[in-house]
Amino acid sequence: MLRFLQYFAKFFLIIAFLLLISSSESKINSQTKNKDKKMEIKLFSSAFKEGEFIPSKYTCEGSNVSPQIHWNEVPKNVKSFALIVDDPDAPGGDFVHWIIYNIPGNVKELHEDITPSRNIPEEVMLGTNSFGRIGYGGPCPPSGKPHRYFFKLYALDTILHHVESGVTKQQLLKAMEGHIIAEGHLMGKYKR
Repeated sequence: MLRFLQYFAKFFLIIAFLLLISSSESKINSQTKNKDKKMEIKLFSSAFKEGEFIPSKYTCEGSNVSPQIHWNEVPKNVKSFALIVDDPDAPGGDFVHWIIYNIPGNVKELHEDITPSRNIPEEVMLGTNSFGRIGYGGPCPPSGKPHRYFFKLYALDTILHHVESGVTKQQLLKAMEGHIIAEGHLMGKYKR
């Protein structure tokens, strides 16, 4: 009987130990998932709402000026923002319309009609779009079905000092790797 109780006690201790390890692993996995999960930023524009058509003023058929964009709900440790606007529905695949980065972390809005010399803080940098130009190039799809234009905002835990003006989308995405702490997007449509 004593031997049975000793075996039972050992068995009970082993089960308790395994449950403790399982619980600890579960907590670690949960913390890792929460750490990997990025905060979502809400993105808005005075020009159009999510999923609506972008007015022609902001396209190649109009004034071809960048729309006003603003956001909220950002983490406190943001050092800078980057914005990429692209069209995944373009005939040749992803077509980039705007790359803007090193937007100061305390800025919550991009004014309408940003150019390399107008309506832009000095430290902000612009990349090269798929038109081969630095700055904004509005929607200009071929006639047919509407295209979707995604305004993607990235909150970064750093300022990209080492990134030169005129980078491509792929170069910027590579430079941002490991530094994105929050993201948001706004989608507008356009057709000709």
